Amino acid sequence: MQSFDYRGAQRDSTPGDLIVLHPDELHNGRAGIESGFRYRMAYVEPGLIMAALAGRASAIPFIGNAVCRDGSLMRALVGLLGDVEHGLEPLERDAAVGALAEALLRLDPSCALTGAETPAMRACERARDFLSESRDETIDSAMLEAITGLDRYALARQFRRRYGTSPHHYLVMRRLERARLLIRRGEALAEAAAASGFADQSHMTRHFRRAYGQSPGRWRAMQVGGVPEAA
Repeated sequence: MQSFDYRGAQRDSTPGDLIVLHPDELHNGRAGIESGFRYRMAYVEPGLIMAALAGRASAIPFIGNAVCRDGSLMRALVGLLGDVEHGLEPLERDAAVGALAEALLRLDPSCALTGAETPAMRACERARDFLSESRDETIDSAMLEAITGLDRYALARQFRRRYGTSPHHYLVMRRLERARLLIRRGEALAEAAAASGFADQSHMTRHFRRAYGQSPGRWRAMQVGGVPEAA
């Protein structure tokens, strides 16, 4: 059994339960019984879900209570997490993400697109693409305003509705993805931080801990079975 605080209330999950957390929702986690708990987890970039639901959803599906049981969602997650010892092949990954997106849409039909895409939705897509392509650069709100035609506050509101997170958090997560790739390849932590758009190693470490619950040095040790480097 696992217990965690989420959206102002304690949630409890038992064996067989599924937990779906939105990107910007703060949460913690702890064992609900003395014997502890084990779980498998996948971080799925919100843009992948929206790409899989292109033309069918106006926003990323949201599971408000976090804990659920659903056969379609379970089958999709088995596709993503069934064999954690080996990476997914490209076609296998795309199929699993597509199945996950479909399952989430069924659980939150309120986000289904009932009309044509709006200019604001297309503006959010332009912002997302720019953030993904320019993750190692310094980006400010004026640049996003020029690209999207929306003012910074309207963009932040529309972006969060569509992708479940803010433009800044989306950018940070793309930087962390790049940093993890470089660290896995053997880059020193400071070099990985600089190459991923972070101000320095400590800047990367703060965001890394917030996103993954551990330092980049410990994460790297877990990948290679070594001793954590000071973060």
